Parts: sequence; C-alpha cells; structure tokens
Amino acid sequence: MKPYIQKANVLIEALPYIQRFRGKTFVIKYGGSVIGKDDYSETVLQDMVFLECIGINPVLVHGGGNAINNALKKTGYQPKFINGLRVTDKEILKTVEKVLFGEVNKSIVDTIQSIGGKAHGMSGRDGLLKAKKLFSKVKNPETGAVENIDIGFVGDIIDVKTEPIAKIIKKEIIPVIAPLGYDDEGNFYNVNADTAAGQIAAALHAEKMIFLTDVEGIMRDIEDKSSLISTIKSGDIENFIDEGIIKGGMIPKVKSCLNALQNGAKKTHIIDGRIAHSLLLEIFTDKGIGTEIV
Repeated sequence: MKPYIQKANVLIEALPYIQRFRGKTFVIKYGGSVIGKDDYSETVLQDMVFLECIGINPVLVHGGGNAINNALKKTGYQPKFINGLRVTDKEILKTVEKVLFGEVNKSIVDTIQSIGGKAHGMSGRDGLLKAKKLFSKVKNPETGAVENIDIGFVGDIIDVKTEPIAKIIKKEIIPVIAPLGYDDEGNFYNVNADTAAGQIAAALHAEKMIFLTDVEGIMRDIEDKSSLISTIKSGDIENFIDEGIIKGGMIPKVKSCLNALQNGAKKTHIIDGRIAHSLLLEIFTDKGIGTEIV
C-alpha cells in the first residue's frame, strides 16, 4: 500500500501548480541537441500531452540544427556559420525548410499523435513570424570597424502573428512551430530557434518559457554539477556574461529569456531535456530543476 500512497502524495504535491497554471500558456523550446534521442525524447512529448490534458496550453518551438547539418553534408555542402548564424543561400534554405518542417516538425507532430495527443505543425508559411533580412556584424581586424556581413536568407523577427497560434490552442491542439520567417516580398528566412521562442513567448504573454537543452542549466563551473545556479535575476545576466559564467551557445538562450521577460512573459527556465520528464519535474515539484531566470 505504501508505494500507492507515495504516488498519491506526488499528485497532491502537483495540485497547487495545476490550479495555478490551468489556462496559462507555456512556450517550450525543444532544442535540436535533444530532439530524436530515443532514450528521453518521447518523455518530453508525453509531458507536453500531459500539460494540455490538464488545461495548460503548451506551445512547442523546435530547432533542428543537427538534422540540417547532416542533410547538407549528404548534398556536398559544408555548413558555415558566422557569429553562430548559419550562412543560408537559396539552395541551403530549401534544405532547411525541407528538414525543419517536412521532417523534424512532422516527426514531432506524428509522435505526439501516436501517444494520444493532438498537434498541428506550423511555420512561416502560416503567416506567424514576420521577419526582415539579418546581417551579421563582424569587426574588421585591420580597421577595427564593425561591418555588416550578408549571410543570405537569415531573418530577424519583427512581428509575431498570434492569431493563428491562438486558434490552434482554442481547439485544444498543441502548436508545433518550425522557426521560419517571411517578409512582405514573399521571401522566407531561416530564423534562430532560440530567438523565435523568446519572441513568441513575449507575444503570447506566456506564463513560462522553458528551454530544453543538453546541459543541466547555468553553472558557475561547467565541470562542477554542484555549481548549478537555481535562480538568476535578469539584472545579473550581463555581469555573468562578462565573467564568462554564461558563454557560447548559452548566450542566445539567456538573451532570448531576457527579451521574453522584458516584453510580456512572466518567467523563464533553462533545464536539461535529457532528464526523463524534465518538464513535469520543473513545473510540478517544489524544488524544480535547472535554472530559473526572473
């Protein structure tokens, strides 16, 4: 009988969180580094289905960098990045869209449906993410001047159309969004998924934005798991970047969190998507996991 009582206690611990968050919107960024990992990726989507079933509105924004790199290599292209942004000509853009929406997005939607949930794939072609051409800023080593470098069809989001997302949510269906933008001239753009998630969370005034990554969270020492920082105030972010505590691929995630907080989202989290049911552990337990930015 004791194991059953323990299970009941777990549900009771979750009750106040379910009551607090029912009807709220959570934007969840599902990173390319954890998509498709057989040992834990399905638990992420099970968590999403659970959230929707108890009245929380999950909106999933996904990446797909690893899958895109693999597809490009098969066609003879060597991926090229400038300041962390993929150089994207017309041919590469075709591959990006094919992989992001035609493969990764479809696979996520199919998996959610296979475990009893309802999901709908969306991208820039649904009129969600209005973008403009983004130039990468690079310092000229000879003159010291900052120059704009043309990196092709890479976009910077200037507006998020929330109506199509809201319609899907109202039908109790999980929106699964591929980060592809568009402009008024009919051009489509590859958009950084971290940036897209932050902009979408802000536009929807999300209760939470959660990054699922392949690290435990933000740590003072990446080699020391006990140095995990559980809560960071937004005002401390720049100091942490200057000190090198936040660096590399974590910088765009944290800056996306800041943008979301400053423009309508309530809280942001960076958690380890490799942990089974990490979403439920973060949302419905008293201790939580990962790093919360408030």
